Amino acid sequence: MKIVVLDGYTENPGDISWAPLEALGAVTVYDRTAYEESPLIAERIGDAEVIVINKTPISKATIDACPNLKAIAVLATGYNVVDYEYARTKNIPVMNVPVYGTDNVSQFAIGLLLEACSHIGDHDRSVHAGEWASNPDWCYWHHPMIEVSGKTAGIIGLGRIGVNTAKVLRALNVRVLASDAHESDAGRAVAEYVSLDELLAQSDFIFLHCPLFPATEGIINAANIAKMKDGIILINNSRGPLVVEADLAAALESGKVRLYVTDFANPLSVTFPQAIVTPHLGASTEEAEDHCAVMAVKELMDYLDNGNIRNSVNYPDCDMGVPAGAQRIALLHKNVPNMIGQISSVLAKQNINIDNMTNKSRGAYAYTLLDLETCLTAEDEAALRAIPGVIRFRAVTGG
Repeated sequence: MKIVVLDGYTENPGDISWAPLEALGAVTVYDRTAYEESPLIAERIGDAEVIVINKTPISKATIDACPNLKAIAVLATGYNVVDYEYARTKNIPVMNVPVYGTDNVSQFAIGLLLEACSHIGDHDRSVHAGEWASNPDWCYWHHPMIEVSGKTAGIIGLGRIGVNTAKVLRALNVRVLASDAHESDAGRAVAEYVSLDELLAQSDFIFLHCPLFPATEGIINAANIAKMKDGIILINNSRGPLVVEADLAAALESGKVRLYVTDFANPLSVTFPQAIVTPHLGASTEEAEDHCAVMAVKELMDYLDNGNIRNSVNYPDCDMGVPAGAQRIALLHKNVPNMIGQISSVLAKQNINIDNMTNKSRGAYAYTLLDLETCLTAEDEAALRAIPGVIRFRAVTGG
């Protein structure tokens, strides 16, 4: 099996091993390929069956140019660089790693808050530059210091990362508000759910922990900034486009927003004097990088060897363990009535018994795994492929 890593340097600049991935097949690793649409992407993929990416875009054109592709692994939580809807129609699951760096991103968010309130880095640099040694007093500061305890923090997006951030904030004696379209018991245990308008009006610190979707893109805009308290601190280590930076620039200039702290070094944000900007390293601990690579390999191996799908962004999660029959088959099909009946009828006509079966759906599509007592013939496979609504057939084992 051919596996191509298109932008391996971000995830692995040399501090972890690609050995787990190499156990699956012949691996070619490129440090970087392209971060915008480019024919070089398809050229490097070639006839590979699996690609591993971090931020390299995988478009419809690239997928069409690489007909041998069987799976795409994204070594990150975000997956908006892939045309995952189109990949599904081509029977290509796109798998991300949603929990590899949860603790690390939360840790970094808290670190950004503490830096914003205490300006540790700036004062460290000034001491190293000799300012303290030449200062007539024992203490000095370049910025007003802010006490975190007793403040109110608002978290937009209370998923796994948001919940972890809330836990630490509560330990710092911070009241935590949250706005999220999907409330959870885990969220209720650590935060008070409120409307977005209430969160904006009451928070001293606002954390962005929501994914980038059409509904959240530009959520920090002039209209919502106007609803905020004066002098808030905005912390963004989720996605850069959540913020309309031109609107934020005006708010920083006026003092409406006291400080913008972000892990996204966008061209405009790096020009803000009232900003602390880091180079997208919130989940880049050695431990997180290792977890990410290992988890991605396990997901790929389970899909390729067993047909099981975990943490897919375009397929339903579907797990039937290790194949038990003579052959395991997988079908991607439309999520319409009587599909299972039609599949069963084709097998019954050929006197093929089903040992085990599972079916999971996601929106308009469904994925079915079947363990069979006997292997299919070419004619049997053709009959399954011919069922109206079947998009792809795959013999996972046997045959």
